[in-house]
Amino acid sequence: MRLFPLFLAALLLVPAVARADDTEEFLKPDNWQGREDIWKLDPKAKTIVGETKQDPKYNTFFCSKKKYSDFELSFKVQLRDAVGNSGVQIRSERFDKDDKQPFRVRGPQVDVGKGYWGSLYGEGVGGMMKASSPDAIKKAVKETEFNEYHIVAKGTKITIKINGETMVDQDFPMLPGKDKKPAPTEGIIAFQAHAGYPKMRVEYKDIVFKDLRAKK
Repeated sequence: MRLFPLFLAALLLVPAVARADDTEEFLKPDNWQGREDIWKLDPKAKTIVGETKQDPKYNTFFCSKKKYSDFELSFKVQLRDAVGNSGVQIRSERFDKDDKQPFRVRGPQVDVGKGYWGSLYGEGVGGMMKASSPDAIKKAVKETEFNEYHIVAKGTKITIKINGETMVDQDFPMLPGKDKKPAPTEGIIAFQAHAGYPKMRVEYKDIVFKDLRAKK
């Protein structure tokens, strides 16, 4: 009796095991810091919620303590009633001015907000790096609902998709502005609560993170 062909056939029927992601490690509470009156992290539900009761008067962030270089990050995000502005800093750094303005961040930001959805903005480092086209925003975004983001940072290339629509997909070797500084290849990830609104609520849910550097 020839058992080998039968054994091989059985192996082919076994479902492939998906590569494990790094979400649990990424969302550990001790990896995060920010204003406790604004930010709430639920690692089991894979959610991060930012809510302001009054204008914070400056852009403040929920910051990872760990730095990341190459990664994949996906989530669904909603601005309640389409009010406010948020975003996700990538390869960024903290630069708190004083105790009155803690958790300030500068660096590339994947934008979340009216007119800017999916754009790559240089927060505190020279302004817009790549704006999403109005047509792409109109096609992809549902202003009052949850929108699914998929971000890939690999080398100098940044790819941003919203609900499957590509908003940004190119290399960014340099930061914007007159100084022409090289774009950072490593830094923290941080979620933004934007100044200028009496109150706003942003919810990030179904967060999935893969550290591509760790998989090499």
